[in-house]
Amino acid sequence: MNEQSNQMNGAESLVQTLIDSGIDVCFSNPGTSEMHFVAALDKIAGMRCVLGLFEGVVTGAADGYYRMADKPAVTLLHLGPGLGNGLANLHNARKAQSGVVNIIGEHATYHIEHDAPLTADIEGIARPVSHWVKTSTRATDIANDGAQAVAEANTYPGRVASLILPANTAWDKATAAAEKVQPPAPVKVSADTINAIANVLQSGEPTALIMTGHCLREKPLATASKIAAATGATLLGQTSNARLERGVGRTPLECVPYPVDDALKTLSSYKHLICVGAKPPVAFFAYPDKPSCLWPKDCQIHILADKDEDSADALNELATALKADKHKPLTQQSILPALPSNGPINSQSLAAVLANLLPENAIVVDEGITASRNIAHPTAGAAPHDWLQICGGSIGIGFPLATGAAVACPDRKVVAIQADGSGMYTLQGLWTQARENLDITTILLSNRAYAILKHELTNVGANAGSIATDMMELNRPDLDWVSLARGMGVEAQAVTDTDNLIKAFKAGLACEGPYLIEAIF
Repeated sequence: MNEQSNQMNGAESLVQTLIDSGIDVCFSNPGTSEMHFVAALDKIAGMRCVLGLFEGVVTGAADGYYRMADKPAVTLLHLGPGLGNGLANLHNARKAQSGVVNIIGEHATYHIEHDAPLTADIEGIARPVSHWVKTSTRATDIANDGAQAVAEANTYPGRVASLILPANTAWDKATAAAEKVQPPAPVKVSADTINAIANVLQSGEPTALIMTGHCLREKPLATASKIAAATGATLLGQTSNARLERGVGRTPLECVPYPVDDALKTLSSYKHLICVGAKPPVAFFAYPDKPSCLWPKDCQIHILADKDEDSADALNELATALKADKHKPLTQQSILPALPSNGPINSQSLAAVLANLLPENAIVVDEGITASRNIAHPTAGAAPHDWLQICGGSIGIGFPLATGAAVACPDRKVVAIQADGSGMYTLQGLWTQARENLDITTILLSNRAYAILKHELTNVGANAGSIATDMMELNRPDLDWVSLARGMGVEAQAVTDTDNLIKAFKAGLACEGPYLIEAIF
């Protein structure tokens, strides 16, 4: 280490350690206790700093970044309340198996006993959404703790690591940055498990593979398709997935439907379900007189790879055991719905516009909720693209997820499908998109309602009247998304028919910065 590195304070040693460990993006919303860390980001070159105006934007962007960069970003959050504001999208990140390093400011260690207004149990707040939590209490420890946090976040398939940084730990003198800590190698599936699953697939009984995680990338999907061709098995994705590589020339994949009745029908004929990185399929919620588990009573559940095991490698080993490499994978053909000439905007016309106009190598971020539920199948034959979904069920991830994906992949167009109700949770993400000039085109689905809640009201059999239904309407006043977007610095227009949707979408795709289209249903 040079002389300067030996004169670092704790914050500087931490920032240098993060950079040396491969982290070069910080999504931040700092406060007073983080000022020495902020100053260190200014002093030490190598970290791109992206400001979010709400912590839910910061944490959701870190999720989107990891999904596309395959490495973690760092978030900078202010004390317990700042962390609390970011919890919903940290929950989503954990469910998506995204690696995130949270740096959470804390009062100076000697100040905590005075119970100042912002004093909180930060470790207690962080634990439910983190795989690893630690408070650094000495400046000389913070670099090593930071290196360990990065290794934890990089542990397969991706983990949330939360490092709490008391203010005096940041400003006290430290010695130097720490060396990078290597994460453990992904756990391999045993040969016995491979052979047992091969026997199930060779039984001749109706079998489906339920997949998620890293095995939904192009190459593992092709391997899975060879296995299906060799054995007659069906390939299914779990209902929501962090990243699915799909489109022309890639392996087509249907996913287990969200509605319970549809899911039960989809899975009704199988005698075996083989989980590959996925959990056995269960209903999103409990409903009166409907099962929580979605597989038939006479169906057996088998685990090829747990979520912490290397699912892509397991598919390779399984293909070898089955001698499946001689088979050709099924590939998606360019089958597109007709581009609508005119008419109302609905899920069918939206799907047709996307399928025909989506640019090659685009990243689609889908938080359309009810309005986008039926667009996956019609868009399967679009140009090759990645499809990112909400994995933890906590709405308000769309704008942040798109933001992080665009930071990770500046050479790729991001197309965000965003419901209006959930969009209001993290509207501030549009400001960050404008500030960073991110290449994101958003189709804002404006049905002016929490439509999914209307469906769920019926599904649970609740007897509701005007007071209940009024809580699901986004009117009095209607949301003006064009004004909201322009107020955040994003170019925007509203459309009410498919002709103008097509024109607006083409304009958005031609724009190199953020662009929002309010599609009024």
